[in-house]
Amino acid sequence: MATNDTSTTNEKKPKKKGRVRGTIEQIRQVYRFTREYDSKLPLVMWLSFGIPVVVSILIPLLWYRKSVVGWILTVFLGIMIGFTVAVWTLTNRSNTAAYGLAEGKPGATAMVLNNINNKAYSFPEEPIWVDPRTKDMIWLGTSFSGIFLVGEGDYGRVQRAMDRQEKTIRKITQGSEIPIYRISVGNGPKQVPLRKLRSSIVRGHKMKLRKDELDNLNNRLRSLRLRNNTMNMPKGMDPSRVHVSPRAMRGKN
Repeated sequence: MATNDTSTTNEKKPKKKGRVRGTIEQIRQVYRFTREYDSKLPLVMWLSFGIPVVVSILIPLLWYRKSVVGWILTVFLGIMIGFTVAVWTLTNRSNTAAYGLAEGKPGATAMVLNNINNKAYSFPEEPIWVDPRTKDMIWLGTSFSGIFLVGEGDYGRVQRAMDRQEKTIRKITQGSEIPIYRISVGNGPKQVPLRKLRSSIVRGHKMKLRKDELDNLNNRLRSLRLRNNTMNMPKGMDPSRVHVSPRAMRGKN
C-alpha cells in the first residue's frame, strides 16, 4: 500500500511541473513576439515589476523598522504585486502589438470579436455579409445592450451594406425597441481603429434586454444567419478562417 501511495505522489509531481513550465514557456513566447514590435517593452516591464518592489522595501523601513517578519511579508507582497503588474503589462502590450500586426488584413476584426465572446456578448466567427470583390465584411452580434453590426472595409460601401442588413433585421425585431449599433472598423474619419474596437462595443451602452429576451433574439438572428449562408461567397474563401489569431502569430516566433 505504501508503494502505491508513493507512485501516485510521483505521478502527480510531473504534471504540476509541466503546467508551471508550460506557463513560463507561454510567457516567454508572448515576450519574444511582443519584443519584436515594441522596443520599449523591457524598460516598461522592469518598471512595472521594480516600482512595487522598491515601495515594499521602503514602507517597512519608514513605519515598522523593528519588525523583521513584517518587513519580509511586505517585500514578498511587493514582489507578488510587481510580478502581477508586469504580466498584465506584457499582456496589454502584446495585444496592442497583435492588433497593429493584424490591422488592415481582411478578417482582422474577427480576432477582436472572438475575444469578446462570453455570456453577455455573442459574435459568431462567420460574417453575415462579404463582398466577393472587395473583401468588405459585416459581422452581426448581440448583447444585453442590443444588436451590433460591425463592418470592415471601405466606409461608404460598408454603410450601404449595413443599411440593407439593418432593414432585414428590423423585420424580425418589428414592434420592439431593440437598438442596432453600427461600427465601422478602420482608420478613416468615421471609423474605429481595430485596437479600440473592444472598448467601443463593451463600454457606453445601457442594458436593454433581459436574458430571456436576449435568448429569443439570438434564436431569431440565428435563423437569419442560416438564410444568409446562401450568399455569394468568394471562391475558396472560408469566412470562419479569415481572422488573425494572436496566439497563432506568437507560435510562429
